[in-house]
Amino acid sequence: MIPGWMKEVEEVPETFSGATTKKKNFIRKTVDGIFSFFQETIVSEGFTKRNGLLQGLDPRVKLISIFSIVFAVSVVRDLYLLFLVYSLTLVFAYLSKIKITYFIKRVWLFIPIFTGLIVLPMIFNLFTPGDSILDIMYRGKDAYLGPIGLPETLSVTSQGTILAVTFTLRVAACVSAVVLLFLTTPRQVLFKSLRSLKVPKIYVITLDMCYRYIFLFMDIIRDMHIAKKSRTIKKRSTIEEQKWVGERIGYTLIRSINMSEKVHQAMISRGFNGEIKILQEYNMMPRDYVAGFFCITFSVALVLISSNIIHI
Repeated sequence: MIPGWMKEVEEVPETFSGATTKKKNFIRKTVDGIFSFFQETIVSEGFTKRNGLLQGLDPRVKLISIFSIVFAVSVVRDLYLLFLVYSLTLVFAYLSKIKITYFIKRVWLFIPIFTGLIVLPMIFNLFTPGDSILDIMYRGKDAYLGPIGLPETLSVTSQGTILAVTFTLRVAACVSAVVLLFLTTPRQVLFKSLRSLKVPKIYVITLDMCYRYIFLFMDIIRDMHIAKKSRTIKKRSTIEEQKWVGERIGYTLIRSINMSEKVHQAMISRGFNGEIKILQEYNMMPRDYVAGFFCITFSVALVLISSNIIHI
């Protein structure tokens, strides 16, 4: 028989912080970023296995072709040519069976947007004098910002806007070409193709090891956060959370140093001599020669047109 005092239930409002507020702390945001990184990596690795146009090309041809196009784009100043190159990257992404929305989001959400913020001052007549298309502020005569003399009217110029758009579109075209290379080439094959092009092995091995072990350390960080969360019954202050993060950063650094020494010794004991070895062998096909010839010819044409040697 149950006593009466055990049947009494004290009704109190639920005070779960996760239910009452949608705001996340910075640790939770970091863990969400880690999961997003894993998910994005898995998705990008899946593109390399699809039967698309660029996936079927020799990785060395793709590497040389992408580098030649990036070099040509870096010297092109014509806005229409840059737009043409960027449009071609979208076409090749479609032919390589990559989702256009995923490709555009991956390119434009990071580097070009930050590049646009960097070149934003260029649109003002303070840095690029020219024809005004929009007056922002009238400051009067003899206006100074410290030792720098300011124009009488702060305005947006057409010359500055064209320079900013050209620079941003150039970065977008270069980044799109490089992203195409990474999305259509397995990492180990790409690193081996770098060595076949005589890139110093110290750089190739460093990139390869960083790529391999960044996932392991991401997994360690995630486990540390889950273990902490499972032992926490009371919300801690921001200072205490930041202190815990600082301690974990130091612990992760020490652990990474110890692990690097052990992994290096293990590799040497198994006969590692500094060369990356994979089972896949390269075999140039006629389409690889055609693709390489087309890309290099296109890159040379871009440079010649941009230098006004060829007029179209």
